[in-house]
Amino acid sequence: MDRLYDLAEVLRSKNAGPLYITLDLLFADEGTYRRVAGSEALTPGAVAALYGVEAEEVRIIQFDAARAIKITIPRTGPTSGAPGDRDVYGAQQHGPLLGLMIP
Repeated sequence: MDRLYDLAEVLRSKNAGPLYITLDLLFADEGTYRRVAGSEALTPGAVAALYGVEAEEVRIIQFDAARAIKITIPRTGPTSGAPGDRDVYGAQQHGPLLGLMIP
């Protein structure tokens, strides 16, 4: 088992509008991409548990040609730019995924 942090070439987050965060996972090679994309560890339920949202609200989209996975989740705090928002750009939200163990 390996941490997602050790498998992804790029693991980042950003806003997907004021109400959602998108998480981008990009991989250097086809084998690693297929390993993660096909893993039972990276499911809407697993992501929901990490981010405190409902599994039905998690969208996971695979882009085979780019060896990339995009995950979209709702923001759980204030909307982007609202008073109390501590991450206006959504750029610091990928942390919970770093330690996800992939078989």
